[in-house]
Amino acid sequence: PNTTTTSTTARTHRTMANFARFSGLRANNARVGATVAPVHTRQPALRRGDLQIRCARVAGVEIPNQKRTEVALTYIFGIGPTTASSILDETGIDNKRVKDLSEEELTTLRNEVESYMVEGDLRRKVAMDIKRLKDIGCYRGRRHIAGLPMRGQNTKNNARTRKGKSAPIAGKKK
Repeated sequence: PNTTTTSTTARTHRTMANFARFSGLRANNARVGATVAPVHTRQPALRRGDLQIRCARVAGVEIPNQKRTEVALTYIFGIGPTTASSILDETGIDNKRVKDLSEEELTTLRNEVESYMVEGDLRRKVAMDIKRLKDIGCYRGRRHIAGLPMRGQNTKNNARTRKGKSAPIAGKKK
């Protein structure tokens, strides 16, 4: 009977020691009388009716608010850095963060981007071009069908991007 009492007591002392150790700084500061500053400050919760703009939509794509306009425009398929800078030059919009753009500037940007072939239209055009090459049976079309590079690259050693993962060849030693 004595052994179970001592083991239970020892177990209780151990758990109390663990609690004291893990309660840590907060318990020590409470004893001293200092207040503990919160680690994370929480923003007030938004109510259902509050309007919150997370991203601006241009050409059906949500471009990020935190990035500068020139970089944010490159998130649209078909617009690279050069096209993005030329769009900003043509519209006269400064290269500031997207969240700082006014509604008029966003409207001007949307209208200018509409004059370019981007997103779905461009993807459809590229797919149709590849399909045409396959249908007429030209060299590039046959390479597309075979899944091999079509611009003259060597395929003896590399070309893994187009060929895919290498399959082991049975009976090949060296």
